[in-house]
Amino acid sequence: MHRRSRIAVLASGGGSNLQVLIDHFAGPAQSMGEIVWVGSDRADAGALTRAQQAGIATGVIDAPRDSEALVATLRAAGADLLVLAGYLKLVPEGVVRAFHGRLLNIHPALLPAFGGPGMYGLRIHTAVLDHGATITGVTVHFVDEQFDRGPIVAQWPVPVLPGDTPALLAARVLRAEHRLFPLCVAAVASGAIVLGDDRRVHGHLDIPVDVAAPAWRFGLEPDTTGDLQAFAQDAARLFPR
Repeated sequence: MHRRSRIAVLASGGGSNLQVLIDHFAGPAQSMGEIVWVGSDRADAGALTRAQQAGIATGVIDAPRDSEALVATLRAAGADLLVLAGYLKLVPEGVVRAFHGRLLNIHPALLPAFGGPGMYGLRIHTAVLDHGATITGVTVHFVDEQFDRGPIVAQWPVPVLPGDTPALLAARVLRAEHRLFPLCVAAVASGAIVLGDDRRVHGHLDIPVDVAAPAWRFGLEPDTTGDLQAFAQDAARLFPR
């Protein structure tokens, strides 16, 4: 039987992705892991408030580049899986090594496009619109020593629609983030997805198919008129693992 993962989360902002993780591991994925600590480089981050309201231990990271101090804090919390949920600092190499294959990030674009240093928040969605892209999306990936370059766990496409502004596009992408991210974290927490010695992602990601499934296709609002069988085929194509 797989031991429940002890999950630490780093976040710099309001923590909406943290909240979906809190809800997921308090509900459907309770047997797979628990969130034991939440840290931020900002003392006023909304993510810390969300964690405190959920009864989760929190801390402020005073020196984000100090890998020894951060690893010591994470070890003291008993964390064996580290998740970045809107954390804007580059994770130092010592932390990446300590949590190799157990360190995940979510990015609101289809990497390797629109990633790298300085690409966060509305900057990403502005760049997508400026380049005339017709498809963007969400990427969940393992973290390595470079911004947004680690092996990809899963992606989901989101359309760029006529009349989109960066804010409108960001909201549509965020809905897809909230659906995909907890499933990926739970899959790694349970051992269903692993990073191999070959730096490739191995395993299987279960995508639930229900009456709202067409919303998964392009990150749009739920639409119960779609063909669930067609959706299942799309899921198999997009998630061949």
